[in-house]
Formats: sequence, structure tokens, C-alpha cells
Amino acid sequence: MPSPYRALFTEPGTKAFSTAGFLGRMPLSMMGIGVVTMVSQLTGRYRLAGALSATIALSAAAIGPQISRLVDRHGQLRVLRPATLVALAAAAGLLLAAHLRWPDWVLFVSAAGIGSVPSLGAMIRARWAALYRGTPKLHTAYSFESVVDEVCFIFGPIISIGLSTVWFPEAGPLLAACFLAVGVFWLTAQRATEPQPHPREKHGGGTALRSAGLQVLVATFTATGAIFGSVDVVTVAFADERGHKGAASLVLAVYAAGSCAAGVVFGLLRFAGAPERRWLLGVAAMAVSMIPLLLVGNLPLLAVALFVAGLSIAPTMITTMSLIEEHVPRAKLTEGMTWVSTGLAVGVALGSSVAGWVIDAAGARAGYGVPAVSGAVAVAVGFLGYRRLRRPAAGRGGTVEQHSEREERHLA
Repeated sequence: MPSPYRALFTEPGTKAFSTAGFLGRMPLSMMGIGVVTMVSQLTGRYRLAGALSATIALSAAAIGPQISRLVDRHGQLRVLRPATLVALAAAAGLLLAAHLRWPDWVLFVSAAGIGSVPSLGAMIRARWAALYRGTPKLHTAYSFESVVDEVCFIFGPIISIGLSTVWFPEAGPLLAACFLAVGVFWLTAQRATEPQPHPREKHGGGTALRSAGLQVLVATFTATGAIFGSVDVVTVAFADERGHKGAASLVLAVYAAGSCAAGVVFGLLRFAGAPERRWLLGVAAMAVSMIPLLLVGNLPLLAVALFVAGLSIAPTMITTMSLIEEHVPRAKLTEGMTWVSTGLAVGVALGSSVAGWVIDAAGARAGYGVPAVSGAVAVAVGFLGYRRLRRPAAGRGGTVEQHSEREERHLA
């Protein structure tokens, strides 16, 4: 590991909470695609599979920010464990209903309950921010966490799809639930690195989403989430049409590997200049990279196209976390990070649902039009909201260096 990353772990407890966060985030990449694989294996209905995945994502989008707001006020231990128990009970209900062929409405109710799963990525990033706020190490920490996210997306789909296709259909989601339980309960047992809560009287009124800059980030990443959700569903169907459904996990792993490689390199770099410009460039790169997917005709070419597409993901996400630091008060940082995840979740829901409909109507190859259109929408929203990102609100949590740099730029 390069020395800037190794230096992150000189503080006591950092290795432990990072490892727990890794385990707890595995379901992020395993549950949705696992449900798609499970339901398609059991019923052959991609529209139902996509709709259930969308329900999980929409439920998480509605419940996640509320959980994170409670975490900011009461601490991670008091909130995460009860929320996780609800999600685990709902996951058990979904697997049982799918196995016993219960009515569809039972599947949807159970899928909605899974939405109470906490945003572990926001919890871990909040711990890094509490340790390294205002130092260059925070950029490296955010880069490291983006790499961890992508490692989850490399191995998660492989494990989930592989288990569900080789062993039994419910195996992927079942293991995802086990990872969630271990990760959350191990993380919350680590009190020394838990960020200090901000009780209501010190928290300020309203939600973090009142920030104009955060609104732009959330709206843009809603469209970006549609890219991710549709690419997952369409790739599974694309591989299935060609008689190699199990290969979908490998192709999606290549997609995540591109992002992982870019994230490692990005974390070693130091940038001068406006982060919002890098962010907008990253969003545009993600959109353009969707166009070649419309032209591929086999799995090897698809893997190459997805690797290239993945190169823009992690740098854009890392820059997004830096922008949240500038536009959201420290007392609402976990909530602010979760709102971006919420935007992604809503987009994943929309993308997977629309993609499932397109696949059923016109085939998998036509389904790649969904991420292409979603990318164009993301760029349009990013351009329209760009001016809001240029001026962080007073009292928001950027670093001293960033604020000084911005003051000089605005005075020039």
C-alpha cells in the first residue's frame, strides 16, 4: 500500500473500524443484484426482479437520511443496531417469501423493510472526518473509502450472483444479510472512534438538505444512480441472453475494477483549483462513457467498455465528499453524506426498474439506452446547478485551505 494510505492507520482504532465498515458495506453491492438474480432464477420475471430491487433502494432513500439524522444526534451505537435488526428481519421475510412462492405483495413489503439498513459508508467517512478534518489526510481517507466501495462492488456481485446461480437462489442475499450483521455490530462496539453526537439543542433547525449545494449534488447523483442501477440489471440480462448468466458478475467486477484503479491513483494526487470543476468534469466523463455500451455485441467487448466507464466513478465520488464538507454543517455531516447516497439509491431504483421494463419489451441490448439517457440527464443537472456549488454557505465544513483558496478566487 502506498505510504499516504499507510499513514492513515497510525491512529488507534482506524484498522478496526475500517474493516468493520468493509464487511458492513458488502450488502450494498450484494443485496440488490442478489435479489435480481434470485427472483429471475425462481420466476424468470426480470420486471419483478427489477421492481423489488427498486423497492429496496427507494425504501433506503426514504429511511436512510432519517437514520443518519438520528445518528448525528444520538450517536452510532444507539441508532445503528436497532435499525439493522429491522433490516435483517425484513431480509429474512423476503427470502422466506421468495422460497415459498408467497404473493408478490409480501415480497414488496419485505423489500421495503430492508430499506432500514444504515448507510455504513457515511458512518465510516464520518469517523475519518472526526479524526482528520482540516488535514490532507482527509482527502486520502475519502479516496481510500471510495476504493473500499469499489472493492465491495468487485467482489460483492461475484459472490452474490455466483452463490445464487451455483448453490441455491437465495444464497447471495442470505450472505449479504450475514455481512451486514457482523459489520454493524462490530463497528458499533468500537466507541473510541465514534464521532461525538450533536444533541437537538446544539444541532440547529431543519435538514441538511436545505443547503443549495447539497441539493445539486443529490439531484445529479439521482441521475447517476440510474446509470448504476440500469447497468447492473441490463448486464445480467445481456449475459443471460448469450447463455453465460454467471459471467455477469465478472463483467460487473471489471466495471468496479476500473473505478478502484482510478480511486487509488486519485488519492495519491493533490489538486489546486476548484473542486466543483473536477466534479462536473467527472460527471460528464461518466455520461460519455455510457455511449459505447450501445454498440457492443459480446461479453469481452462489454467488459472493456465497462472498465473504461469505471475510471471516472471513484474520482467523482471522492470529489463529491469534499464538496459535502464545504456545503454541510459539521453537526449534519453524516446526514449530508447519506443524502447523496439517497440520491444514488433513488436513481438505482429508477434505473433498475426502467431497465427491467425495457429488457422485457425490447431485449438486453436496448436496455443500455437507459444508462446513456441517465448520463445525459446527470450532465444537464450538473451544469444547471454548477453556480450553486461555487459558493459554500457560511459556516459550512470545508477546510481552511479550501476556504482561503475560494476567497482568493472570488476576489480575483
